[in-house]
Amino acid sequence: MTRPPTAAQRRVIDAADPVTGRLKGTESQLAALVKRGLAFRHPRPPHDHFLTPAGHRIREEAPAETEAKTETQGAGGPATTGVFAARVGGEESPDAGPSRAREVHSAWQGLLELRRMTNPDGAVDRPCAWERTHLVQAAALALEAAGHRPAGADPAGADTEGYRVRATPQPEAVAVRVPDTEALRACAATLEEAGWQVGEYTEPRTRVRYLLASPRRK
Repeated sequence: MTRPPTAAQRRVIDAADPVTGRLKGTESQLAALVKRGLAFRHPRPPHDHFLTPAGHRIREEAPAETEAKTETQGAGGPATTGVFAARVGGEESPDAGPSRAREVHSAWQGLLELRRMTNPDGAVDRPCAWERTHLVQAAALALEAAGHRPAGADPAGADTEGYRVRATPQPEAVAVRVPDTEALRACAATLEEAGWQVGEYTEPRTRVRYLLASPRRK
């Protein structure tokens, strides 16, 4: 069961800069938020602390909502780590309601801020180091944030149409598959706009079209 932030931690999160996510607090409070994955310490002086995508999501939740999620976990409900998880496609009955839309928007804004703070030149138009080590999640977040629908499975086990993002044997490359050609190309345009290099390919055996996407470096 994941504990909600303490009252003191919640005050620090709520007081974060609304644009940058910059935090102010005691060293122990900031260190605790970093340990829980809700903040990160900038590697360059003055080494300020900023909210992670998960921290941005917590800030947008009402305290009662956070506590309710924890109580649900304690009652045997779905476990969560408190860290945002992008829909990569294939999840059972993926939530597409207003609360999910808010979470996705918050996570994407947090990721853009992470790019600004960790790319050497402060660029937000290309992926950062975190995305290069979380390729599938990063590509899926870019797609979901742009309004693309992930593939899902209904309670009977039947697949619903949508994108699927999967790892590949190639370094720094993910595969994106969408049943519809027009939707596949729309996904390619979204990833390119988000700073990814994208190519369209055909599987030799099945003749199915798919995308290979890699984070752009320049």
